[in-house]
Amino acid sequence: MQFHLLKSKIHRARVTGGNVNYEGSLTIARDLMDKAGLLPYERILCSNLANGNRFETYAIPGEPGSGQIVLNGAAAHLGKKGDRLTIMSFTCLNKSKARRWAPQVIVLGKGNRIANRRGL
Repeated sequence: MQFHLLKSKIHRARVTGGNVNYEGSLTIARDLMDKAGLLPYERILCSNLANGNRFETYAIPGEPGSGQIVLNGAAAHLGKKGDRLTIMSFTCLNKSKARRWAPQVIVLGKGNRIANRRGL
């Protein structure tokens, strides 16, 4: 039996821009992806704290240290600059690994800088 558990989470990420003409995805500053354990092109679930929208897309790396969180393609219609997002990815684990599992979580503050980190 496999269990779907939270793998990575970036909480309170502030949207820095949007580009409806891009093919899709969410641009995330590469250093934030690394700290949260997200891989380029990994499937993510996003929730917008400002309007309640939830959407799936994939992560693409942005400039390290830039604090970039950019809604691209159709996702650009689901939020605006300044909105706060929770960005999540999940993994499948067997029961024995699932019992010991701890996700990588970062909480962002001003300028999309890491205010708190916990997990692996």
